[in-house]
Amino acid sequence: MTASERLPVAVVGAGPVGLAAAAHLIERGLPVKVYEAGETVGASVRSWGHVRLFSPWEFNVDPAARAILLRHGWQEPPADVYPTGSDLVGAYLGPLAETPELAAVVETGTSVSAIGRQGLDKVVTNGREARPFALAVTDKTGRRRRDLARAVIDASGTWTNPNPMGAGGMLAEGEGDLAGRISYRIPDVLGRDRTAYAGLTTLVVGAGHSAANVLLDLARLAERSPASQMVWVTRSTNLARVFGGGAADQLAARGELGSSLRSLVESGRVTLVTGFWVTAVRAEGEGLVVEGETAEGVRSLGPVDRIVAVTGQRPDLAMTRELRLELDPWLESTRALGPLIDPNQHSCGTVYPHGHRELSHPEPGFYTAGIKSYGRAPTFLMVTGYEQVRSIAAAIAGDIEAADAVELKLPETGVCSTSRPDEVGAASSCCGGPAPAVLDACCVQDQVAKAEIGQGCGCGPSPVPTPARPQVSCCGKAA
Repeated sequence: MTASERLPVAVVGAGPVGLAAAAHLIERGLPVKVYEAGETVGASVRSWGHVRLFSPWEFNVDPAARAILLRHGWQEPPADVYPTGSDLVGAYLGPLAETPELAAVVETGTSVSAIGRQGLDKVVTNGREARPFALAVTDKTGRRRRDLARAVIDASGTWTNPNPMGAGGMLAEGEGDLAGRISYRIPDVLGRDRTAYAGLTTLVVGAGHSAANVLLDLARLAERSPASQMVWVTRSTNLARVFGGGAADQLAARGELGSSLRSLVESGRVTLVTGFWVTAVRAEGEGLVVEGETAEGVRSLGPVDRIVAVTGQRPDLAMTRELRLELDPWLESTRALGPLIDPNQHSCGTVYPHGHRELSHPEPGFYTAGIKSYGRAPTFLMVTGYEQVRSIAAAIAGDIEAADAVELKLPETGVCSTSRPDEVGAASSCCGGPAPAVLDACCVQDQVAKAEIGQGCGCGPSPVPTPARPQVSCCGKAA
């Protein structure tokens, strides 16, 4: 081995995907070092520990991690049980980090503020690939140091970098000044945060699964504290994606989440305001008033007591500023993934199998994995991240055949981006309509793609080139 090859592979983030990356590297006999900014592994998961996942245990345990755990007498949870975030940490991530293999390589309370090439800035090309990566590290005592690595897997996630409430991607006017009265997480309104919401009016902004969880919890709170009220604000007027496919969703709990939300709206227990683009928030007495643009003009909502803004997250790219990255222009995902996961085009749950090639960058040896690889795109499942890091670990080990043998089949949502709200649960016209039932395909385009190139289309709309993506078809292949 060269001196560089003897260096560890640096993994940034000790969440489910980061620990899975370490497990795969360890199983291949490669040195690894895991950096976690939180005080414990799975720190971000702990912050939403009260939330139940809509994927059961069978989708939440990485194969390499399982192998390590079983060697130490781990009792695997039942495959069909749906864990909470706390369950995921307590029954899986925590025990995994405590195994001798992982305990020796995971450093918590340690942040990575910058990554570059040793002695070279971003501009220099000559000799770049031969230089090891240099990581600017601050440990839990506040001591700063430089660590070297042969390769880097960025699995730091996006949870700590939420999108603002403002519809334009920037803070709404007044939002920064009132941030102390706005939650950008999923509050535990039935537990530790109950007193902040019971008997009050809460405005929820967002149209994803996080918003659904918040609204359903608030509805349960209102059953115990009848004075509690809810206002739900969305930019979109089409809520098919969050209402989901119901019984057609291959993840039953995800389908049930959407169906329960639909029932809540239909019951009239929540005030729904669609097509509302938040532009400002201001204090009015003891309450908050939210202003926004609508098709009818500017409108004000409130006053309300609390605001929960669950409008997604975005990647923090500051750490990688000195690296040569290639990102999708608007999703900030890895560029090759952009056309496959763009929510403007895809929502069926099917993602084209991808691995080290799609997750790499012009900076050799640097990979983005986990939800950060999706940038601003939603609907990431852990099982996707596990297959990503399996492929990356194989590539770093030089086993390109295994790295390229990517297999990924995700449970479909039962609703596609082309569905109207009243079509949810019915056969969708996405990708030319449903495929014949006897075929392992989600739609006609998927069937054709599998027949012609041996891989599915990703279940997007018909591959009509647009000015924004003229080089890519719905299958993620060059048009």
